[in-house]
Amino acid sequence: MVLIANPIYDSVFKYMMEDERVAKIMLSALLQKEVIKLEMRPHEYTGVTQRKISMMRIDFAATIRNEDGSIQLILIELQKTWLVTETLRFRQYLGSQYIDKKNVPDKNINPKGYGLPIVSIYILGHKLGELQEPVVYVRRKYLDYNSNPIETGVPDPFIESLTHDSIIIQIPYLKGKVRNKLERLLQVFDQSYCVKDNEHIMEIDESGMEVEEQLVVDRLIKAAVEPEVRRDMDVEDEILSEIESRDTTIMMKNREIELMNQELSQKDQELNQKDQELNQKDQELNQKSNMLTSMISLFKKQGMTDEKIAKELNITPEELIKLLK
Repeated sequence: MVLIANPIYDSVFKYMMEDERVAKIMLSALLQKEVIKLEMRPHEYTGVTQRKISMMRIDFAATIRNEDGSIQLILIELQKTWLVTETLRFRQYLGSQYIDKKNVPDKNINPKGYGLPIVSIYILGHKLGELQEPVVYVRRKYLDYNSNPIETGVPDPFIESLTHDSIIIQIPYLKGKVRNKLERLLQVFDQSYCVKDNEHIMEIDESGMEVEEQLVVDRLIKAAVEPEVRRDMDVEDEILSEIESRDTTIMMKNREIELMNQELSQKDQELNQKDQELNQKDQELNQKSNMLTSMISLFKKQGMTDEKIAKELNITPEELIKLLK
């Protein structure tokens, strides 16, 4: 058993992926294609100390070998988060990649100005809806009207620059899954290996590991003893604590507002009910007044005096005068 740093933390994940050999191993396994050459893009895309939400972003320009032996240059957009995240954040970042001029190869080799094909990889510290597979591949297909696969002219650079494939990793479902090479590599994200009372450190069994798996583990062993990485993990804990505290406050405020709205709604219903009762009483009074007026008019035609009419209708002379008006 060996102790490694927990790559769910942004600082550890960044440290791990900055090692080109390790990054090639991880990305080759995820893409299921050999990554021949890899270049990490400038770090303005990397949110290591993101204070609104913990979301790590790294871009790679990768030269890969396809199944047919052809060589292709692609852009890999890697995003990792350990909190339930609005998809809008992912969409906004993806949109920025599509409009980034740096993602269009040189005109000498790309005269039509097509953008690099993008593969987006999402490493999530939470579960999606009903999907229970630890790794989910979302791939495009070229189909005709009858849903038959199109073989000629595929892949097309225009379509490839406007659409993309995705790979989603659900960390909670990695628990105990070592069914293939990729899942064996991804077990370093399995949070069930965390040391008790210290989520910064994980305990991994390295017996029987293959060379590539051992390289990944060795990098994380180094991260566990790197002072700067350890400090950054402490900072991330503080940020997460702030986020949780803020979210708790917001949740309580929202609950208070919801209760106030319910009380106001109930009062509105009570007022509406009283208004209906008053309207009904007004209608009844109007009906009674109209009926009395009609009867007074009838008695007047019969020649009865006001005094006799008031006595007959059981009303006061004053009420009679008001009704006559």
